[in-house]
Amino acid sequence: MDRKAAPPDAVVIERSFDAPIELIWQMWTVPEHFTEWYGPDGVTVVAREMDVRVGGRRLIGMEMPSPDAPRWMWFAGEFIVVVDNEQLVYTDFHSDEAGTPLADSAGGDPQVTEVRIELAEVAGQTRMVMTHTGIASDSPGAAGWAMAFAKLADRIAQT
Repeated sequence: MDRKAAPPDAVVIERSFDAPIELIWQMWTVPEHFTEWYGPDGVTVVAREMDVRVGGRRLIGMEMPSPDAPRWMWFAGEFIVVVDNEQLVYTDFHSDEAGTPLADSAGGDPQVTEVRIELAEVAGQTRMVMTHTGIASDSPGAAGWAMAFAKLADRIAQT
């Protein structure tokens, strides 16, 4: 696993799991697994589209709890690197429920970020390094990743 210095606008999280690399790969690539752990605490996640192949689309919805009524946030993108059990790279941007990009908060072009997952077997465990380039390490998105990976660890422990 090639560890380069993280860009200043990136969240990098490294975790080791006492689980086979194939299971960690499935957690990222099989919709039924992915929706069980992805997202911050308290949200319901749906994978409307998850075509895990180079050029394949992804469309993920998160139902956010709200006192008035549930609110949905949608994220879409494209898989740009898929190396089974080793590396997964995809783009990510806010979209509507059909996957159409939404303008950023200033009304400009949507912000497209990149998520890179690298997996390796190390000393009988699976080491996972996730780099999400395009979001700050002190952003709400970074906090969401921390919550998601806590849920991922719980899910793996139950499997």
